[in-house]
Amino acid sequence: MPFCVIKSRTIKIFLAMTVVVVLLCISFEGGASALVWFGSSSRRVPVYKVDTNEKQVAISFDAAWGADKTQEIIDVLAEYNCTATFFLVGFWVDKYPEMVKAIDDAGLEIGTHSNTHPDMAKLSRESVKSELETSMNKITAITNKKVEVFRPPYGSYNNTLLSVCDELGLTAIQWDVDSLDWKGLSAAQVTDRVMKRAGNGSIILMHNNADHVVDSTRLTLDWLTKNGYKVTSVGELVYKDNYTIDANGVQHKG
Repeated sequence: MPFCVIKSRTIKIFLAMTVVVVLLCISFEGGASALVWFGSSSRRVPVYKVDTNEKQVAISFDAAWGADKTQEIIDVLAEYNCTATFFLVGFWVDKYPEMVKAIDDAGLEIGTHSNTHPDMAKLSRESVKSELETSMNKITAITNKKVEVFRPPYGSYNNTLLSVCDELGLTAIQWDVDSLDWKGLSAAQVTDRVMKRAGNGSIILMHNNADHVVDSTRLTLDWLTKNGYKVTSVGELVYKDNYTIDANGVQHKG
């Protein structure tokens, strides 16, 4: 009768691999981010997209340099009865406080995009906290509202950054639809990118001072609304509690 001998070392390796596979499939409930296991280490993951059956997307504008197109963006959003999130850098807030007030007065959400727009994954924990708290305080001083969402400059993050976000009550936000408007794409090209990539729960990244942002915002909102999407701020889209985030950054309810 044939038989085989399995060495104990082989069994241990097999069991270890099985554990890794199981852990890779698990996401842990978190605050601003979720802790996901990758092999023997773990990392925190921000929100890139929301898992929802609703035809709802969030549109967001990063603001670091320039403000001359911002009021027109606000007007286009009002024209289509849509909301949005503006992620503001602290030095932008310093330079354009009247625009911060205009964004807030229009009922649009304001999040922080740091204070000086550094690569925050390269900063110490103390510097990260200072960047966030300083920018949050500047925004709150104008709006009298708590800042609840944050987008890392360059999309760069690490466990330290997201741990500080948890501590400060910030939800870290990335995106799953990159308009690439900062590259000088035409309004039609930007809208085409959104059309091909947007779906339920998408978070769209745009920039308040991109070359054709006013026209691209109008075309994008026109297409989204005509195709039945509700366009909101990030804060209206994401789950506030009782959620998990998987390894791809998709936020799930429960």
